[in-house]
Amino acid sequence: MARRKAPAVMDTATIGAPLASAPHICAPAIASAIAPHEDAVIQAAMAILKARMTVPGCALSSPHVVRDFLLLQMAGLDREVFGVVFLNAQHQVIAFEVMFQGTLTQTSVYPREVLRAALKHNAAAVILAHNHPSGVITPSRADELLTQTLKSALAMVDVRVLDHMVCGHGSAYSFAEHGLLK
Repeated sequence: MARRKAPAVMDTATIGAPLASAPHICAPAIASAIAPHEDAVIQAAMAILKARMTVPGCALSSPHVVRDFLLLQMAGLDREVFGVVFLNAQHQVIAFEVMFQGTLTQTSVYPREVLRAALKHNAAAVILAHNHPSGVITPSRADELLTQTLKSALAMVDVRVLDHMVCGHGSAYSFAEHGLLK
């Protein structure tokens, strides 16, 4: 009796089945078969979320909406980046920019450049965000000091810092929710 070869492409029944019921399929085969589809779905979700956030009149209604958007933008990155969501006086999204890119463990952030971008966008408020590629979302003391520095610099031109989120693998830490923006 001849052995059957493993299928080159898995059908949806095989993808949903546990590995024990399909012993000829290894985990890397599943990952490589699913990855292109997942990437397409993620890209579509990001486009939809970005479109919803930039529709005129769209306000950031809750920290969860902001968290979801920022996690889609930053959670899977392999190096640290720092971004800013620029908002108008009604907290409607004007733009999101990744302003600085760093290494695996740190990013240099220049308050002057953040201030300049806020003025360029005519922002009344901002939400700061950066990722921790390690997945650990606890902010460092340097993160706290940077937030206070940016808050002070932006306050000089009447731009409020509403939050600073640290994004990890599937979760985010909100400075506002933890009372660190006082």
